[in-house]
Amino acid sequence: MTDPPPLTESTSMSRSIVRLAAALITVSLVAVAAPASAHVTVSTPDGAQGGFGKLVLRVPTESDDASTERLTVTLPEDTPFAFVTARSKPGWTVELDRKTLDKPVTNGDYTVSDVVRSVTWTADDGSGVPPGQFDEFEISVGPFPSEQTLSFPAEQGYDDGTVVAWDEASTGDEEPAHPAPTLTLAKGGGDGHHAADAPESDDTGGADTVARVLGGIGVLIGAAGVLVALRQNRRRA
Repeated sequence: MTDPPPLTESTSMSRSIVRLAAALITVSLVAVAAPASAHVTVSTPDGAQGGFGKLVLRVPTESDDASTERLTVTLPEDTPFAFVTARSKPGWTVELDRKTLDKPVTNGDYTVSDVVRSVTWTADDGSGVPPGQFDEFEISVGPFPSEQTLSFPAEQGYDDGTVVAWDEASTGDEEPAHPAPTLTLAKGGGDGHHAADAPESDDTGGADTVARVLGGIGVLIGAAGVLVALRQNRRRA
């Protein structure tokens, strides 16, 4: 058999760069994905200012040995929705908590005096969200107010009695331990009954972050490749 060629310094460096790049990509993806997967979040596939749309609450179970058995979502009080309906889920009971306002408010073309303050889903026996899994809960609402962002504080109850309140406001660049689910609305148009130019999902920001991280890693790998090439040229010279 022919012995393999000796391992040169440049070959060793190239392999090290490849290993380092793979490690950086893995660590970066984990760092980006981990915070998003641990939070209760809200998104909309069709909601925009002045229109009607659907809210989607994504609820992961963080506990290692307990299941999520209850979710309560509080709707905006300063800008209440004129219409709210909750989607039923097999194995869950849904309740709408209503409130009569002291003074009616105007929402688009509607005068609102009786509003839904919160929506609660409660799991039947054995129908909760097990550890390591997530589920989604949907509400149809409208009209959306002319606000850029809306906050939907949530309370997550586990079958061992633990209750987690997702109601903390983000300040600056730092994210709290239990941020309130927050929705960014696109500007709407039309007759107010249909959403226009709505964001597909709040996950867009996460995708942009991943793209930036991978782009930065690509730049580092390219720079390392240039250094290897220069080193080889010097050795030949």
